[in-house]
Amino acid sequence: MTFITGLNPVWQEKWKKSGFETAMPIQDQMIPEMLAGNDIVAESPTGSGKTLAYVLPILQRINPEKSATQAMIIAPSQELSMQIVNVLREWTEGTEVTVAQLIGGANMQRQLEKLKKKPTIIVGTPGRLNELVKTKKLKMHEIRIIVLDEGDQLMGREHRNIMKDLIEKTQHDRQLVLVSATITEEVELVAERLMTHPTRIHIAPEDLPMQGKVTHSFIKVDERDKTDLLRRISHIEDVKALAFVNNIDQLLMKENKLKFRDAKIVTLHSEMKKDERKKALDAFRKGEVSVLIATEVAARGLDIDLVTHVIHVDVPQTVEQYLHRSGRTGRAGADGEVLTLLAYADERHYKKFTKELPSKPVQKVLHGGQLIEGSSKTIAEKGSKR
Repeated sequence: MTFITGLNPVWQEKWKKSGFETAMPIQDQMIPEMLAGNDIVAESPTGSGKTLAYVLPILQRINPEKSATQAMIIAPSQELSMQIVNVLREWTEGTEVTVAQLIGGANMQRQLEKLKKKPTIIVGTPGRLNELVKTKKLKMHEIRIIVLDEGDQLMGREHRNIMKDLIEKTQHDRQLVLVSATITEEVELVAERLMTHPTRIHIAPEDLPMQGKVTHSFIKVDERDKTDLLRRISHIEDVKALAFVNNIDQLLMKENKLKFRDAKIVTLHSEMKKDERKKALDAFRKGEVSVLIATEVAARGLDIDLVTHVIHVDVPQTVEQYLHRSGRTGRAGADGEVLTLLAYADERHYKKFTKELPSKPVQKVLHGGQLIEGSSKTIAEKGSKR
């Protein structure tokens, strides 16, 4: 943690006050590299301290007395960008550093007013940043540092062209940093083209302190029965589950069905208004509901403590996606469970990629209001023997 002594006294003091005893592995490796001005591709699990690993070097390297926007952090979702802004505001409180958030779905006029004041750091989503650059309201040539948070998502097909346009409008000597929980070969190749001799950092889940034990399991269920199964899971005591569906249409259908039933469930998706999203997240965080159903994009970077279960309502398309979602449970020393609702059509695909898991998934059923090991056949046989 020698990097701390090299920081300005104001940031050293903030670190002390934050109560961190030690740095996380990603911070130990990434902060010195970023302070040295190197381009970086960093892979580290969800919840492993990536945000602070780039926030601290940005704060150290910018000049708050200079009236210019010097650093840009790009995130794929509104929630993640809001969380990054919260971290920045906490660390910059009482300093000259100014921060502005530029996200879709928020008042454009208000954002333009903030931009006129030349905030030191901006945090935004690709669509809104692109819009502001195209209308010449945001000038990229002064930006010295760009961070792509959840870079695999930003460099995916949906945002890739926008990202390349934004990056190519900056000066060649700017620093480009990409962080994510999963880095694919495709992302590596794109990064290679846009970066100068990038430093590669890889932190595996086992490198993290205090990892809890995570059980992988599945329940065999007909596609049409998944919604009702989720409703029943939401009534299990002490469950705090993050449930993923693959697309927004499926999510909206499930939301409509669940609204008419007694389900302790909220949903999160891109078509919700900002205050609706906040209301749903607050209800989940406070334990008023047990299950939060979301799409991958809507849940990106969400920082939610003590998630007991990650539920794959739809089987993910890739093993990376499965591991990325699954990383939301079993954190900070607590045990967790990753449960897949497995329809017959997905069995072969599921078996194929779960071969790569450290432990074999176990079959479960929901019986007597509890998730227990076994199939419905074995449970029925046990019942008939009594």
